Amino acid sequence: MSKTQDMKLFGNHVILGISGTKLSDDDKRALSELKPIGVIFFAKNFRDGIPYEVWLASFKELIDQIREYAERDSMFMTLDHEGGRVVRTPLPITRFPYALLLRSHTREVAKATATELKSLGINVSWSPVADVYSNPHNPVIGPRAFGNTPETAVEGVLEYYLGLQEAGVLGCAKHFPGHGDTSTDSHIELPVLNLTLQDLRDRELIPFKALIEAQIPLIMTTHILFPKIDPDVPATISQPILQNILREELGFKGVVVSDDLDMKAISDMFTQSGTVARAFNAGCDLFILSRNINSSSLERTYYMAADFADSLSKGHLQEAVVTAARKRIEKLLAQTPQYIVHTLDKATLLQHAELAIACTF
Repeated sequence: MSKTQDMKLFGNHVILGISGTKLSDDDKRALSELKPIGVIFFAKNFRDGIPYEVWLASFKELIDQIREYAERDSMFMTLDHEGGRVVRTPLPITRFPYALLLRSHTREVAKATATELKSLGINVSWSPVADVYSNPHNPVIGPRAFGNTPETAVEGVLEYYLGLQEAGVLGCAKHFPGHGDTSTDSHIELPVLNLTLQDLRDRELIPFKALIEAQIPLIMTTHILFPKIDPDVPATISQPILQNILREELGFKGVVVSDDLDMKAISDMFTQSGTVARAFNAGCDLFILSRNINSSSLERTYYMAADFADSLSKGHLQEAVVTAARKRIEKLLAQTPQYIVHTLDKATLLQHAELAIACTF
């Protein structure tokens, strides 16, 4: 198999970040060579401080170019869009509050959010947060979670996911098997949680189990080490966590996606030979490579593609494992609507703004 074919094969498992509001030469090269199955957008991809119609037209042009260079009509167009501080888009896209504040408005907010995302051409929202806000000193989850008990978290995540689904946007449960009890931020360092499997069953896994029963199509891993379950590697590349717990015990048959591999908790591991194979063998199907921390360099992305090909050729990664992952991804993509970027009318935006205010009372 040629290097070009290797790159494209790996691209079937990549959600790639774009460097800015226009495609750079690096972006064009990466899209052309990798042909990623999807992209993830951040604030850097939207022009801010200019009229709505102008920045929206610019974003539409960016999406059109992405499809052109990736040579894909169907892609996962994705966005972290939870509300609170996790909002990437300029105004007048609505600033809904944190998940913890939504309460009885949760499903209505999810539907409104999905309506706005579709207007941006987005078909996947990296939400809901299915973590239980059990540690008040947690620096990264906090009110992004729907509750501080499994019961309140379950109620919120189900309402939010079903709202997204009803309005035509894919939801993704995160961060498996649970990020709510950490006191460190995986964007900065690798958190360690000394929880047993029974501890997870009693709290962290309950919202994920509910979402799996509701047939959520995507679950995102977390870059946390659980030494009492797997002392060697974080959840993203842990077979006991992704295969034994998520696939076998909880029965999840959908697509498993890594959290951003640019995060400090795990980024160095993916510069080591064999890590990509280990992630696939653990049960990870799809990899987010945001380029949001090291946006000027694609070296690690290309290294991973080469490591992937090397592992296949040496038999460390079986083709059957990759094929099964690709089939799960392709099945989901075939069911994923592709939206055309369009403006929303003022009445809709006003209604959503009023809903956001109602959530704070």
